[in-house]
Amino acid sequence: MTALIDSPIKKKRISKKNKSAWRKTDIQDVEQFLEDQRLEERVGTFKDKADDELFVVEGSPAKPALSLLSIKQKRKMNALKPMRSLQALENTSKVEDPIVKRNHVKQKKNGRNIEEEVRNPTKGRHRQANADRGRYYEKLDERLAEKEGRKLVNKTAKNLWVEEDFRDQIPGLKDEKGWVSRDLAVHIAGNVGRKVVKVHSSLHHNTTKAKKFEAPHPGMSYNPSLKAHQELLQQVVEHEEGVIKKEQHLKRVTTSMFSKVTPEERDKRRLIEMSEGIQENEGEEEAEDDEKASAAYHTVNAPVENKKKSKQARNKELKQKELQRQHELKKALKKQTADLIRIKSIRAEIKEEAEDLNELKKRRKLKAERKKFEPKRLGRHKYEEPDVDVNMPEDLAGNLRNVKTESNLLTDRFKLLQKRNILPTTVAVSRKRSKVKRYPRNSHKEPGVSFQDLRDQRRAAAAAAKANKDTIKI
Repeated sequence: MTALIDSPIKKKRISKKNKSAWRKTDIQDVEQFLEDQRLEERVGTFKDKADDELFVVEGSPAKPALSLLSIKQKRKMNALKPMRSLQALENTSKVEDPIVKRNHVKQKKNGRNIEEEVRNPTKGRHRQANADRGRYYEKLDERLAEKEGRKLVNKTAKNLWVEEDFRDQIPGLKDEKGWVSRDLAVHIAGNVGRKVVKVHSSLHHNTTKAKKFEAPHPGMSYNPSLKAHQELLQQVVEHEEGVIKKEQHLKRVTTSMFSKVTPEERDKRRLIEMSEGIQENEGEEEAEDDEKASAAYHTVNAPVENKKKSKQARNKELKQKELQRQHELKKALKKQTADLIRIKSIRAEIKEEAEDLNELKKRRKLKAERKKFEPKRLGRHKYEEPDVDVNMPEDLAGNLRNVKTESNLLTDRFKLLQKRNILPTTVAVSRKRSKVKRYPRNSHKEPGVSFQDLRDQRRAAAAAAKANKDTIKI
């Protein structure tokens, strides 16, 4: 009996012929060995650790440490510690990660990150909180200055005529080395609650060469000199000739291109144009019908004869292709030789093209510079120079009492504002008055008198009153 107890347990020898029999094999000892090996890799072995890490020598009995922290401070310290429910997710292994480039998931911090909200406000409430915080600190500075008896510098007062750089107000944005560009500074200023409004570049330079007030031509005076008046008349004549020339050109390329015909001639031409080819088509259709009636029956798809090329014809075709290829090759070589011979002329052509291109660039640059100061098209209509106000020689009075007015000061100022790109160009709109039907009332009708007679009488009375008024005025 004792012999049976002391003898080791023999492992059963199981047939491993089939794959299903592999499950019967006991591998617990191998798994336990591998688990111990992995534990040693994570924690380390006793051989690797020093004695100070394994043993502690106590010289005196341990005394309970005095707590110098308040309950509120302890709660804050405990709040900073990781949660016990998440301790299982922490990596305590000392084995290096075999995958070096791994996407580590950043855990979201619990609660609000006030520092991030101040530095990078993404929501409206963040920006509002930053603004409220700024106002609070301003009031705090005022109270402290009042308490200390010092004068607070007024930051809002600034010189309107001096251009200020917003980078001077925010420390760290303007450096001598130029590490922070202006675009990056604008971006940072917007994120710290001091958004910079980008204005159009036209506000920093003049967009027109038109003066705020232009002195009128000397010939417009109520008592001009003969020379000045003649110059003004010549200027008006040249302007009118240009307008007439433009109207004649438009008439020549539009109205004059078409001949005038009577309505009968127009209808006749249209009938001939629309009936063109009808009689011919009818004759062709009759001829086709006759041919179809006389011709015998035949299939739509004619029989196809399979004609194969002979060997001699194929060889001849290949020889022709080879000759064509050699001819094109010789032609390309000949062109290369000709280009080598005329290198000087090619260089001259390239130089001429470059000069033309530079000249074109200069013209375009001058045109762009000239266009920069022209009146802009701010609205639907394009600005056009108004007509020059001029008095004819017989209208010149020589004094202000009898001068004949030809211009309007309000219209002149309005046109100048349009020329200076302050107001958009507008055009006077004429609206058609609705026709009102007039008829006499029944109570005012006279027997035997029609409405037309009454209207003629009223018109004759109005004309007589007007003539009488003019006579009295004279």
